[in-house]
Amino acid sequence: MSIEDEEPFTLAALMEFKKEETERQEQFDRLQKEAEERFDGINEDEDDDSNKLIAEKGMSLFQEDWQLSQFWYSDQTADILADELLEGADEETVICIASAPSVYAAIKKRDQSKLPTKQIYLLEFDKRFAVLAKDKFGFYDYNNPLEVLPGLKGKVNRLLIDPPFLQDDCQIKSSQTAHALLSDDKTSKTKNGVLKYRLISCTGERMKDIIKEVYTDTKPTDFYPEHANGLSNEFFCYASYEGKNWKHQN
Repeated sequence: MSIEDEEPFTLAALMEFKKEETERQEQFDRLQKEAEERFDGINEDEDDDSNKLIAEKGMSLFQEDWQLSQFWYSDQTADILADELLEGADEETVICIASAPSVYAAIKKRDQSKLPTKQIYLLEFDKRFAVLAKDKFGFYDYNNPLEVLPGLKGKVNRLLIDPPFLQDDCQIKSSQTAHALLSDDKTSKTKNGVLKYRLISCTGERMKDIIKEVYTDTKPTDFYPEHANGLSNEFFCYASYEGKNWKHQN
């Protein structure tokens, strides 16, 4: 194919990309406008157009920002992590997802009337995700580890945290957030007879030594999180328990 032949194809591909970007931005702007207009007194069970759009599009509405170290989980990984957070929970179980919005999106795509608890929170630096979590959203910057939703401190039963950077400082500060959020009660069971407490941290394999220090009750599992865009770093899932989707490594 000559350069002259390639030019129309390249232009067509560029135009298609621009069209997709415009459509994504229009959809996101619509969601953001609706969230701002109806933030107070919102009914989470409401079957409105915005919830349908979120269920249909999920994380495709949100472009990754690599400068923020944003790498979305694959749909399968997000669903598995969502399953582990929800499994055996009851209406009193408080769940928090920190720096892992794709898992929150996976939960939002489900039938909200069938979720075992309504107390599911998202802590995230990227404020775009307020359109997903609405009144359950809290801005979170790991550099200020104790500046989280005040009502959540010491109340969270199940926590998934995915520190954005593979650096000791980020892991240590994120762990300070985790310990501030988690309830001291590590032995109670839900009404379904399942241990209420669960701590999950997904991060790079090379962080295993610092994870062992900051989360003494977790161990690496045999579940390996995958990312939608093929992130090359090997990722581990560290958990305080053995679940339906993983066992602790030997």
